[in-house]
Parts: sequence; structure tokens; C-alpha cells
Amino acid sequence: MNDLVIDAFEFCRSRERREGEIAVADLPRLAEESVDKAGSVRWTLHGGTERHGHPQLELAIAGAVHLVCQRCLGPLEFAIDSSSVLVLAPDEKSADDIDVQLDDEAVEVIVGSHSFDMRQVIEDEALLAIPLSPKHDACPDAPRVIEEAPEIKKESPFAVLKNLKK
Repeated sequence: MNDLVIDAFEFCRSRERREGEIAVADLPRLAEESVDKAGSVRWTLHGGTERHGHPQLELAIAGAVHLVCQRCLGPLEFAIDSSSVLVLAPDEKSADDIDVQLDDEAVEVIVGSHSFDMRQVIEDEALLAIPLSPKHDACPDAPRVIEEAPEIKKESPFAVLKNLKK
């Protein structure tokens, strides 16, 4: 799987593009969240530079993961569809400075390297895309809601007093 290790700075400088697919079973932290480790994550990575000239990676991922529904505890297929913009910095100090300079919540500043493991970034993005507490919209084995019975008009307890007045 060395084809997932790149020189991130050169990748951005030469505006490269790569895409592929990784099995959930090959992403250990994501597989731990999954019920059966089935499924895969398709990814696309584009290199370039952002408006201030900093190296930038655009990552898009899509796929399906089988999670545990927190209501019924049954399996839930969750569709992942996420993208992010990652600006690269040579070190932690520079990353903090660039983050302040950009002041953009939509952009994540990370430390890049000449042996950058794309698998880690793909897995991070997938983990951020899954809900903290996954739930079916309507659990498949949940009992159906019984239609409400028509409202019965109750007689007021004071109506009896009204009749005593006569």
C-alpha cells in the first residue's frame, strides 16, 4: 500500500490528482466503528495552492459503512459523502501561523511531509463524516405507532352542579 504515501508538497506543486478505493477493513479505526468491516471508501485527492500560495489538498470521499443504530442496536448502513480542504504547513509552528492568517473554519491546516500517508487523512475524513450517535430514521423492527383513537368528549364535573341548581 505504498502507493498511498506521497510527497505532499511535490503533489501540490505539480497539481497532481489521484483517486482510488480503500476497503473499510484496511482502515483500522474506521473498521472498529463498523459492525462487520464491510464496505469501502472511494476517494479523490487534488493538489494545488490556495490564494496565499500555501500548498493545498482537496479531498473528497464517498462510500458506505455499516454502523450500529443507537435506538434498536441493529445494523445501519450509513452513506459517507464528504469533502475537505487541507492546507499544508512544514511544521506545527507554521501550521498555527497559517491557521491564524487564513482565519477560515472551512479550511484545515495540517503538517505535511515528504512521506505523507494519504490513508491516514482519508480515514480521518471518514471518521469525521460518521455521526457520533447513528440512528435509523425509522428503525425496521420498531413497533408501529397505533393511530390515536378519536377523542372522547368528557363531561365537565361542574355540569352535575349545574343540574343541582334547578
